[in-house]
Amino acid sequence: RSARIVWAETFERRPDDIFSVLDDIGNSIVSSISAEIETVERNRAMLKAPSSLNAWEAYHRGLWHMYRFTQAENEQARHFFAQALQLDPTFARAYAGLSFTHWQNAFQRWGDRDRESALAFESAGHSLLVDDHNPAAHWAMGRALWLRSEQDGSLLELERAVDLSPNFALGHYALSFVHSQSGDPRAAIGSSDHSRHLSPFDPLLFGMLGARAMAHVRLGQFEEAAEWALKAAARPNAHAIILAIAAHCLALAGRLDEARGFAAAIRKTRPDYCADDFIGTFRFEPDAVALFRQGASRIGLN
Repeated sequence: RSARIVWAETFERRPDDIFSVLDDIGNSIVSSISAEIETVERNRAMLKAPSSLNAWEAYHRGLWHMYRFTQAENEQARHFFAQALQLDPTFARAYAGLSFTHWQNAFQRWGDRDRESALAFESAGHSLLVDDHNPAAHWAMGRALWLRSEQDGSLLELERAVDLSPNFALGHYALSFVHSQSGDPRAAIGSSDHSRHLSPFDPLLFGMLGARAMAHVRLGQFEEAAEWALKAAARPNAHAIILAIAAHCLALAGRLDEARGFAAAIRKTRPDYCADDFIGTFRFEPDAVALFRQGASRIGLN
């Protein structure tokens, strides 16, 4: 009624792609609206007393903490997801969020990796049990299976997530993440680009960029890897593992001063950090392991 423009985008396609552009427009609209709703709900939940939150609000309060990517905030997120599930035991997305917090504990080495991996898998399983048609449930399971080194199962679950919801940016990002290490690096680049197209301001944008950087390393494109890794590390919530991706990619590109700067930043909080820590975090193919060790040796992270 106000005639005010609230959303606009330009799509360029060949005339014979007219039907595919309709899908792109629909997915972009849904993804944009979903992201805005989630942001508003997260911020609104932060204004309420924790004891007064309903399940929906507790879940979004958990998301607010989860996206800070620190150990303390991750524990706060776990608490609020658990609170949401106490209020509504059938809340699939809260189980997926709980799985995410255990996944982070395992990935970041904030807890015992085997124990946290098992808890991430268990929570993802609960999410699927209560709603097998929820893309977040399959996303959580795909990530949990990756922790267990079950790549084929991981990719199947993540593909199921984006089949259920083609506009699910985190699903496309997770596909990029898995492919960037031991799958198809070109598929990783495509999924990274698509996830960023769907959600250009996503809280996990650093991961989308970092996955593309690792894919370029596997393709031997070190300068491209360095540029994408720098973009990832520049995100305000980028954590130490993202800085490590930047350090290794820059080293492989021969940009040693920049690489050493990131290595020094990592060691301010993790003094003993080395190539074994970096490689142990991921699920790289042997050729990628050799490349990243080569980069680490150039900057004293070996």
